[in-house]
Amino acid sequence: MDQSHIRNFCIIAHIDHGKSTLSDRMLEMTGTVEKRKMKEQMLDSMDLEREKGITIKLTPVRMSYKSYTLNLIDTPGHVDFNYEVSRSLAAVEGAILLVDATQGVQAQTIANLYLALDQNLEIIPVLNKIDLPNADIPRRTRELLNLVGCKEEDILHVSGKTGEGVQALLDAVVERVPHPRGESGKPLRALIFDSFYDDYKGVVAHVRVMDGTIKKTGILHMAAAKTNFELIEIGWMEPQAHASSELETGQIGYVATGLKTIEDCRVGDTITTRASGIEPLPGYKLVTPMVYAGVFPKEGNDFGALREAMERIRLSDASLSFDPEHSPALGFGFRCGFLGMLHLEIIQERLRREFDMDVIVTVPSVHYRAKTRRGEVLDVKSPADLPDLTHIEYTEEPWVKVDLVTPAEYIGGIMSLCMDKRGVYKNTEYLDEHRTILRFELPLSSVVIDFYDKLKGATAGYASMSYEFLEYRQAPIVRLDIQVAEEPVEALSSLVFADDAYRTGKLIVEKLKDTIPKQMFVIKLQAVIGGKIIASERISALRKDVTEKLYGGDVTRKRKLLEKQKKGKAKMMAHGKGSVDIPASAYLAVLKR
Repeated sequence: MDQSHIRNFCIIAHIDHGKSTLSDRMLEMTGTVEKRKMKEQMLDSMDLEREKGITIKLTPVRMSYKSYTLNLIDTPGHVDFNYEVSRSLAAVEGAILLVDATQGVQAQTIANLYLALDQNLEIIPVLNKIDLPNADIPRRTRELLNLVGCKEEDILHVSGKTGEGVQALLDAVVERVPHPRGESGKPLRALIFDSFYDDYKGVVAHVRVMDGTIKKTGILHMAAAKTNFELIEIGWMEPQAHASSELETGQIGYVATGLKTIEDCRVGDTITTRASGIEPLPGYKLVTPMVYAGVFPKEGNDFGALREAMERIRLSDASLSFDPEHSPALGFGFRCGFLGMLHLEIIQERLRREFDMDVIVTVPSVHYRAKTRRGEVLDVKSPADLPDLTHIEYTEEPWVKVDLVTPAEYIGGIMSLCMDKRGVYKNTEYLDEHRTILRFELPLSSVVIDFYDKLKGATAGYASMSYEFLEYRQAPIVRLDIQVAEEPVEALSSLVFADDAYRTGKLIVEKLKDTIPKQMFVIKLQAVIGGKIIASERISALRKDVTEKLYGGDVTRKRKLLEKQKKGKAKMMAHGKGSVDIPASAYLAVLKR
């Protein structure tokens, strides 16, 4: 196929601005999917995506329009799935920047635009949802002109729901998006931008052919993994798999490798025809997890099944990282790295639905660093990694740059929220007379846990946010240990800012008091920092009426029985330390504090 008749593009936007609906109309209008087979969110294959109404996974699809082949990649909009967007952008030449005509430019619109500009992509600005009665086209056009710096006639108006303007958008893709410029005569180089696992075909990689041609015969080679494999099947998605005998230069398709492990087929690797003498493609920068948490099976003997489930998920989610971990309280599990709290929630839900795995997730923390008095710099991903305070010279925490897009009347509430979270104000930029972009620098630990919920509360749901890693800065980080019946419970330990330690410790022991059932003896609950108790609660003993069977007689008999019970409880308390069974609900209560 002539490369001048290929167009590779993706759709980028803030969450819920209509990417998947617009993709549906494109599939329908190009005849890729018959009308009788159409359904909403056609490219969202997971039940979870349909239920939540969000895209979690990027999805490639090939369409034929006039005499052109259009390769579309539908991308997620939520900040936690930014890595999916950046991988999509590396495989295409153009991007449709979609803006909701009722809501206007949002934080993730700006973040995704910058990602696309970094890749030197052709940007097609589009206003969507123009059919809605509250669509304010003139105002949203001004916002886009300020943001993109284009001409007014370059902005297209469409309705993904009714199909209005979609034909003109397809024509604009053909006219404005540059065609691929690979060299078909050169040796094969294909970039892996996504992958998933198939029980019959092994690892299936989504690829963009940069140079050369993939043919079904012969042995192929992974440049970085240094693995050889024999092709099982090649083809493209329409959106179902369509097998073919070859993939030509500039095309996007899939390669069924037959490989069984993720290590042999990594996202960002280059597929070639020979083991040496070929310059691999740049690939992707390694993703940096933002939140770490322990994930343990509820049943100890499910560890092997959990490992297999995590490896399967990592094939389709390259941003997930995990390492084995052992906890005296919870047994064997994994220390996992996530891009945010929604990412953690999605992984937990996928484990439950796709693999029938019930798991316990420990208190999330961010990736701190500590410098010891010997000059060593330690990565601190869990409370167990932090040395004793006497050995630490200083600790550092990650900070992020945060863009907050909000109506002007809520600026005061956002300022107050950010200052409470130790934020540093940078500047304010006006999109128009009613809407602003506030820029702050904030500790990551303040952002990932509950900041988004509080932001929505402070702005009646109108504000949006995006953030990116900035740097590490010194901060007094301490390990908060929790003792139950004077025995430390490792799974309840957390890393906290020193000034917040008392408030957090008090909150945790109060939650535990409400969720741990009573025993025959008093249970002490203590929050401890470096051997010093900073907060405590007591769960009173279960009271059994030992005098119930007495039917009269001398009062000394009653006192004697009560005294005997008192001594028994004291003995149980002395010898029964650590024998308290902490229910899973207690761990969850602390996690959701």
